[in-house]
Amino acid sequence: MMSPNRVSEDRGNPPHNFRQTPLQIIHILANFMRIWSIYSMYRYIQQTGASVVLFLFACLAPASILFLILQKPWRGRPLSNTQVVPSIINGGITALYLVLWGKGLKSCGPARAILAEYSGAVLGVLSAVLYGRRAHMWKKCCKLNKNLPWEDRDSSESQTEPVLGLKLMLIPIIAGILSALRRVIARRVSIKVNQLKRRLHALTIASATCFMFPIAMWDMIIGSSSESDNNKKLPFSAWAFFSTVLFGNIVIFYADSIAEERLHMVFSSPRHLAAASACIIIMENLYKMDFSLAGFTICCLILGFGIHEATSLELNRKDSIQNSDSSIREFDDPIQMSPLPT
Repeated sequence: MMSPNRVSEDRGNPPHNFRQTPLQIIHILANFMRIWSIYSMYRYIQQTGASVVLFLFACLAPASILFLILQKPWRGRPLSNTQVVPSIINGGITALYLVLWGKGLKSCGPARAILAEYSGAVLGVLSAVLYGRRAHMWKKCCKLNKNLPWEDRDSSESQTEPVLGLKLMLIPIIAGILSALRRVIARRVSIKVNQLKRRLHALTIASATCFMFPIAMWDMIIGSSSESDNNKKLPFSAWAFFSTVLFGNIVIFYADSIAEERLHMVFSSPRHLAAASACIIIMENLYKMDFSLAGFTICCLILGFGIHEATSLELNRKDSIQNSDSSIREFDDPIQMSPLPT
């Protein structure tokens, strides 16, 4: 027979899950709209040949203004330099991430760019786990690389095309690592205070806009010189622009914040990948892309397994650090001995 405490716990769980269901639906819809904006932006860039860096800057500038209006970082408790300076540096990392991610989107397509962002996040988690513990393994790898016949491999013509494909895929993967880095910095600076995290995010996006401005202007100068030779005017897509501003920048930030605070679901998690994968399958079929469902499913399963193993390694590392800290504290405490009898 079941104990009455167990029955009360079982009765208490469904309302808690029912309260989380609307938040899960909101998060899935926000991810779906964000991925839809990515596909619309990709279709617009492919059809018109517009600069992806200039388009992302044109979408980031109004998004930064809206973030500043909504969050008002100049009001409330004044921010310290230890919070403002990392947020500005994080803006530079965000600008570099957007540039690389846009280049990867244009060269590799939306599905590969999105999955490479998740794989970059996994590499970021693994690098944080393995750094400092297995640094000596890199020395062994370097010694082994010196003994490998690299000249024979480079001279073969059959290896030329895979290397070029790998170079193209490295761009969104590096962008994914930068995306994981900017998320880690934002989480460390805000110290898990929700309102403070949103105010600092507004500063980060404004800083990213400033860092991205010279890159976009340089890209516009180069593009305008090439367009003057062709005398070609680019059309404007309202849906691609407004969906990227609204869903690709603003809505997805608040949806991910709610998922992290209420659902305890971060970006580098298997559930987040599953939701994004379902949205990608729908968009690939709607836009009639060159898509293989079996291959995409295998890639998602491998990537999900990697995310699960990486997060489990990170949790084990945190537990070991906590256990070592507790043992050090116990060792530092003075040994309490019973007083001698008088």
